[in-house]
Amino acid sequence: VQLQASGGGLVQAGGSLRLSCAASGRTLSNYGMGWFRQAPGKEREFVAAISWSGSNTYYTDSVRGRFTISKDNAKNTVYLQMNSLKPEDTAVYYCAVDRITRRTWLPNYYKATAPYDYWGQGTQVTVSS
Repeated sequence: VQLQASGGGLVQAGGSLRLSCAASGRTLSNYGMGWFRQAPGKEREFVAAISWSGSNTYYTDSVRGRFTISKDNAKNTVYLQMNSLKPEDTAVYYCAVDRITRRTWLPNYYKATAPYDYWGQGTQVTVSS
């Protein structure tokens, strides 16, 4: 299984970016997906997740209303649309895939790293003020 994250870059505050995570070796229509980020000197933190069916999405409070996670099953790709970016969004962003097919997540379970067994290589997002 490989996850290829892309779409990061340098953007001014208030701008937008769309991150992509293309998967091979696992059909994403059967798996939940998550996006995490890690800023320098900080621990990796949960950003957003989407259930295997795509019918449920979850966000950390700091990005809710600004970020949108989605899946394109035909392209086997997950996206993270990021709008109204802030300097505090600066981090390396990682995508990850659930280790269990068609799992129904318990409340907040998707926020941990344990449910995920494969991770993308990370893509740098830098937001200037």
